[in-house]
Amino acid sequence: GIRPLALDLGDAGALQAALADAPVDVLVNNAGIMPPVGPFARMAQADIDATLAINLAAVLRVTRLVLPGMIARGTGHVFFTGSIAGHVPYPDMAVYGATKAAVSGFAAALRCDLVGTGVRVTEIVAGRVQTALYRDALDARERRAMYAAFDALRPQDVSAMLSAVLAMPAHVDVARFDILPTDQPAGGSSAPGRPHRSVASTSYGR
Repeated sequence: GIRPLALDLGDAGALQAALADAPVDVLVNNAGIMPPVGPFARMAQADIDATLAINLAAVLRVTRLVLPGMIARGTGHVFFTGSIAGHVPYPDMAVYGATKAAVSGFAAALRCDLVGTGVRVTEIVAGRVQTALYRDALDARERRAMYAAFDALRPQDVSAMLSAVLAMPAHVDVARFDILPTDQPAGGSSAPGRPHRSVASTSYGR
């Protein structure tokens, strides 16, 4: 069954109490934030610290808590919500991109650690998804312009891919899948003659 938990990902004690002994079969590391978009030199230190804490430190902490149980049971699947911003540089998104690049590297290395345990690892590399993630990163006008550029992914598009990966037989591990809007090239404009400032993210669950 499903037991929803409302937790502060920055509260290590609460996470320990809730997850240390929980028999988690599938972990989707999806929670994330995007700081205000702008040059790194002008970023507030508080925004830098918060982004690192949620997008990276919390991901490692939650994974570390549920992984021993998966290994003991000889089965499990850990998903990491990455981003094309972790693989292609975007201006004014240095810290966000750095956290997603770190998650990508961690996912690849963790998969090597888990070979032979029966636990699978998948990185989800998504392009633009219709989500509230940009609420604090962009103003209302910029958000409208961003979604007007092309038809963005819906959260259910990504969840359908996740379900398909879960349905693969045990001997198959989809280590990474890229899912982007048809008209969004990574790091480029939406279409010839329609340039725009490109912002990528994958926190579609927020």
